[in-house]
Amino acid sequence: MAIHAHKHGDESNDSLMQRFKKQVQKSGIIKVLRERSVRRKKPTRRLMRMRALKREEYRVEKKKTQFYSNM
Repeated sequence: MAIHAHKHGDESNDSLMQRFKKQVQKSGIIKVLRERSVRRKKPTRRLMRMRALKREEYRVEKKKTQFYSNM
């Protein structure tokens, strides 16, 4: 996952830095590093089940409103 930026001809250092930053952003390295920097506990089975039930409730509500939205 190495990113390289070489200076083109008479390109300024600022534009070189901007180009490098853009490459880093597009590659997604920053996002991965931020995720790895914080240790998170795995959710318990109870918590996962509660989230699944809540998600299902949201889906049911959305389905109800979706049917009547084009009247």
